[in-house]
Amino acid sequence: MTNTPSPRDGDTNEQDQFLTILSREDALARFEAGLFPRAIASETRPLAEALGCALAKDVVAPIDVPPFDRSNVDGFAVRSADLASAGEASPVRVMLNDEVVACGTAPTRPVLSGTATPIATGGPVPRGADAIVMVERTQPAGPRAVEIRRAASPGQFVSYAGSDIARGEALLRAGTVIGSREIGMLAACGIAQVTVARRPRVAVISTGDELVQPGQPLPPAAIYDTNGAIVAAAVNENGGEAVFLGAVADDEEQLEAVMRKALEASDVLVLSGGTSKGAGDVSHRIIGRLGKPGIIAHGVALKPGKPLCLAVCDGKPVIILPGFPTSAMFTFHDMIVPVLRRMAGLPPRSDAKVNARVPVRIASELGRTEFVMVSLVEGADGLIAYPTGKGSGAITSFAQADGFLRIDALADQMPAGSEAEVTLFTPHVRVPDLVIVGSHCTGLDLVTAPLAHAGLVVRSIAVGSLGGLASAKRGECDFAPIHLFDEKTGTYNTPYLSDGLELVSGWRRMQGIVFRKGDRRFEGLSAEEAVRAALADPACIMVNRNQGAGTRILIDRLLGGARPDGYWNQPRSHNAVAAAVAQHRADWGMTIAPVAHASNLGFIPFAEEHYDFALVKARKQRPAVQAFLDALASEAGRAALEQAGFRPA
Repeated sequence: MTNTPSPRDGDTNEQDQFLTILSREDALARFEAGLFPRAIASETRPLAEALGCALAKDVVAPIDVPPFDRSNVDGFAVRSADLASAGEASPVRVMLNDEVVACGTAPTRPVLSGTATPIATGGPVPRGADAIVMVERTQPAGPRAVEIRRAASPGQFVSYAGSDIARGEALLRAGTVIGSREIGMLAACGIAQVTVARRPRVAVISTGDELVQPGQPLPPAAIYDTNGAIVAAAVNENGGEAVFLGAVADDEEQLEAVMRKALEASDVLVLSGGTSKGAGDVSHRIIGRLGKPGIIAHGVALKPGKPLCLAVCDGKPVIILPGFPTSAMFTFHDMIVPVLRRMAGLPPRSDAKVNARVPVRIASELGRTEFVMVSLVEGADGLIAYPTGKGSGAITSFAQADGFLRIDALADQMPAGSEAEVTLFTPHVRVPDLVIVGSHCTGLDLVTAPLAHAGLVVRSIAVGSLGGLASAKRGECDFAPIHLFDEKTGTYNTPYLSDGLELVSGWRRMQGIVFRKGDRRFEGLSAEEAVRAALADPACIMVNRNQGAGTRILIDRLLGGARPDGYWNQPRSHNAVAAAVAQHRADWGMTIAPVAHASNLGFIPFAEEHYDFALVKARKQRPAVQAFLDALASEAGRAALEQAGFRPA
């Protein structure tokens, strides 16, 4: 264990400490050893407020359930011995007693030999009766008698006292998580309140000068605080009671005051951000002053999640998660959830897992356990896991993925075609009805909207036109959106198709040069002239597109062999290109007209490209595929595309 040095100790010690990277297993073992064993705090809760809590001690049934012998059907309470000779040809006639036993009515008259008592489902069985005959098996025989044409065995249609729950029986064991079924069992025994493990009170703090709470205006260079909301929700999902204290600026004195107050009032303190070794990261410096032993681990061989900081301050866990949302959530679920659930008296998470094939190679960093988020689609021979990670700063990665796979720290890659175990984010996964893999376009969302509203699950995975074609050739998707220009034929897309693929016309979208309005280097020029002007100005910075994108092919046509400043800045979307120009990080790039206009940028048309779909013929008759084709051809779909600035084919 190492205590955090104070600021007076200098940067060298802080960096040395951060660079002592522990394995995931070693860090978790040290953290748990510093916290357990410990008594689980308990409290008494009304039954209605115990849902999701873990029982702190065994519950013993105080009564029998049912508390009396009762009828399972509507019929007549009888003595089975009276009906031993009953049959279709020899019915037995019995006299009816002058009472009817209903639910909640205690019988007052015994059933004597040769008599029967009418009884309702759930009614207490009268003295002397040992069986119930269903009313359907009887015939009236005068005003006060019935005929029974079938024998009855002792105990027929009778639930005996204690047959469900016996008095003194261990009803539920300590550690049982209370769900609706458990509440029903407790209510059946008349138990109105139970002793449960108290939910740990978890203070959640976000750190960073750049953070703004949702709902507030977003200044330049600021971002909305996603970690606060998502960490608090994850705490509540895993047995804790989150108290979000907002975002605190990177001011050491102010942050320390907030941390001390939070730790006093809570069982656990979770922060996000400020755990790296940069000059603005101050939260980990404070921990050594909050209690002993202090930092347990600072730097774990995880990807994402290396900057994770784990500490114990006078018996209370203090965790500093990485600032990027994906890193924060992976480390929280992998390293913090086990400790939090144990403190809440809950059993470990039981995550569902499935096996799937990985269609592409995934590079990994040797020496770090890596978690890779994946989307699952149905292939010809089982499930296929497509990597969907957008980087550790991408919050949408969690929402759009079905689960994650793990690459061992000793591996530097996962080869294409590998079989991998995928841990699901939800207990069950619904394989998408329609799978679209290839180039993304905002128009695609317009066409698929009716399908989603109809209850179909649509999965769109953006891997570029060439990546989509490769997926389609392997039969891993229904459609591959492409916009690839062939220099030899001067046509779009058709030359790139292979056997088993069919072209479906989509829409036309204008690609062109985007720049800030008023930039005289580009105003009034054609696309070719604008690029020549940009190449002539060494201070003019471009923003490119990723390899494999159709847009990249157009850019390279314009540039020839030139590689101007900014050429290797290769974002994966049209929106990112527009943002780079609008925010003065670049002066020009290529994007589509609707995106340029939405960003209020200047636009020089260059080529109307064909955004079409390579359809896998073997999947053409699938209902979701037909629904997509119908939506694409519909008047409503065409109108939506036109309104957004596209030209339907």
